[in-house]
Amino acid sequence: MRRDAIFYQIFQRFPRLFFELIGQTPPQIDNYRFDSVEVKELSFRIDGVFLPPEDAESKVVFFAEVQFQKDQLLYHRFFSELFLYLYRNQTRYDDWYGVLIFPSRSLEPDDSTMHRALLNSSQVQRLYLDELGDANEQPIGISLVLLTIQQEERTVEQAKQLIARARDEDTGSLSREAIIDIVTTIAVYKFASFSREEVEAMLGLSIEQTRVYQEAKEEGRQEEREQLLAATVPLLLQTGMTIEQIAEHIGVDVEVVRQSAQRGSK
Repeated sequence: MRRDAIFYQIFQRFPRLFFELIGQTPPQIDNYRFDSVEVKELSFRIDGVFLPPEDAESKVVFFAEVQFQKDQLLYHRFFSELFLYLYRNQTRYDDWYGVLIFPSRSLEPDDSTMHRALLNSSQVQRLYLDELGDANEQPIGISLVLLTIQQEERTVEQAKQLIARARDEDTGSLSREAIIDIVTTIAVYKFASFSREEVEAMLGLSIEQTRVYQEAKEEGRQEEREQLLAATVPLLLQTGMTIEQIAEHIGVDVEVVRQSAQRGSK
């Protein structure tokens, strides 16, 4: 299970949860957009960037890195990509803020000497999830984040408590539906080998209508379509049909057939 992927998916759906986690409230907080950005000249891709709205008076861009494995080059990469992106977008932003999220201090790079000035500055924040305290004593948004680092045997109990809190407490900026969606997302990632029925039995709710389940179902359909095309297109090409004829015959775009044919030739 890639827990950094869970975070990026949650941040994309609920950007406000990131700002609650780091204790920041930038102007027009609800209009920030979480995205991946690319520095094309050097093929850098930064997965976690919170972009301010175009009409914001103060345009602060937030860079987020979630690190669940040891990477001795993390700080080199994080700051290199961050400053290169700012260099390529000099006129778009007024300020920046960097956040590095670790499950524990043990996963930090061993040597931070070269980056100590940046790491200790007011523009960079390091968060250690296991130091945030008891999940049951935290605001519900922080408790959701802490669910990602629970041991599997405690995940179910904690997830049920969060669902109960969502139904009984004032959930603030996160709707009850959003909280259940986040809990379901984490459960589906953590128990990837479980069926929908098994996950529902564990959580005590129906997940069929949740966004994560619908997206997973759509991903499955897409994978099936790609597999079908991979098997069908080469055979139809061998009969002498053109790509355009195949596209018309099976009812898909010409470009889809062309890409499938290219993958097959490789």
